[in-house]
Formats: sequence, C-alpha cells, structure tokens
Amino acid sequence: MLTGILLQITQTGQAVADTVNQAASQLGGEPTEISMSLWELAMKGGWILAILAVFSIIAIYIFFERFIAINRGSREEKNFMNNIRDFIHNGRIDSAMVLCKNNNTPIARMIEKGLARIGKPLNDINTAIENVGKLEISRLEKNIAGLATISGAAPMLGFLGTVIGMIRAFYDMSMAGNNIDISLLSTGIYQAMVTTVAGLIVGIIAYVCYNILVAKVEKLVFILEARSTEFMDVLHEPAKS
Repeated sequence: MLTGILLQITQTGQAVADTVNQAASQLGGEPTEISMSLWELAMKGGWILAILAVFSIIAIYIFFERFIAINRGSREEKNFMNNIRDFIHNGRIDSAMVLCKNNNTPIARMIEKGLARIGKPLNDINTAIENVGKLEISRLEKNIAGLATISGAAPMLGFLGTVIGMIRAFYDMSMAGNNIDISLLSTGIYQAMVTTVAGLIVGIIAYVCYNILVAKVEKLVFILEARSTEFMDVLHEPAKS
C-alpha cells in the first residue's frame, strides 16, 4: 500500500517535470530532466518510513489472522441447540457432552461447561457459563488492541517525520547563509511530506481494520449471550413439567 502511494507521487512529480521542460522549451531554454525513482523517494523518508512499513505489515497480519479466527469461532451447527435440548430432556447428558466436544467453537465450549455443572444451583451454572464466555471472547480479542495502537501511533510517527524534516530544512537554510539553494531544502521537505502521507495511510487502514474486527467480536458476544440464555431456559423446562 505504501508502494502504491509512493509510485503515484513519483508519477505526479514526473508529470510536473515534463510540464516545466515544455515551458522551458517554449521560452528557448534548455529543458532539464527531473526524475526520481521509487526507491529514492522512499529513502527520503528515512528510518521513520521503515518503521511505518513494519507497522503496515503487522497491521495486515493481525487483521487477517484475527478475521479468520473470529469467523471460525462464529461457526455454529444448524441444529446444535435443538440437539442439546433433546439430549437434556431425554437425560442423555453424556451424548450432549460428546456433541459439544465434537464442535470446536466458543459456543460449544460454553455449553459444555454448563452441562458439566448440571445438578448444581442454576446461579452457579449461569456464572460458570458466563466465565467461559468471557474467556472465549478474550481469546478472540487477542492482538486486536495492537491495531488500535498502530492506528494512533502511525499518524503521530508520520508527523514526527514532518517535524524532523522541517527542522532539517531550516537547519540547512541557516547553514547556507546568503547562498540559499533550493536543493538544500529538498531533502528535508521530501522527508516531511513522505512520512506524513505514509503515516496517515497506515493509520487509516489500521483504524478501519480495527473497527471491522471489533464489530465482528461484538456480534459474536450477542450470539454467546443468546445461546447462554437459551441453555438456561432448557434447564428450567424440566422443572416446569
């Protein structure tokens, strides 16, 4: 993603250079070729751009790894709760336990814990189920906070590069005295602009990825709460008969 934006910046710079050369030709001057490779443009960002590149790789890895894990955890057998209800009503608790073990999902592990507590007070069963649900959600939220950190740190790091670049530009101006040359300022200005753009890009992408994962986790939380309530209702049904 950083490569794409840097390539776009390079192409824009080349277009400006072509326009300047055309104007110089019309005025009778000698056209000058102004070009900069993608690697040279990236090097202008210095060590800050390298850190942002690492941030982007980490953010992409966390997003896809957690996205797959959450999707896997959200899977649920179509008639899972109906089968659990039938097993409990028929007194086949062992069969219900086997069914839960064969379904490697947070919902199945939560119900399995409740089945293991059958015979104890309902409040204890409910508490045990809630604790398992919280542990499952905690596992699914692993490393998601890292995305939030990157989404906030990347723009700040980009702005740090901007400040460093401008300080470098002003320092070069002060050292040049009355012989100020625009080429003296180019390195600092390039660094300032490149790091700002890169930091914003990484921050925006990480922020969007973070919110997508949070929304998926919240959806799974609602499903776990619904299945927990459904299971407790099943335990109440025999008492009513």
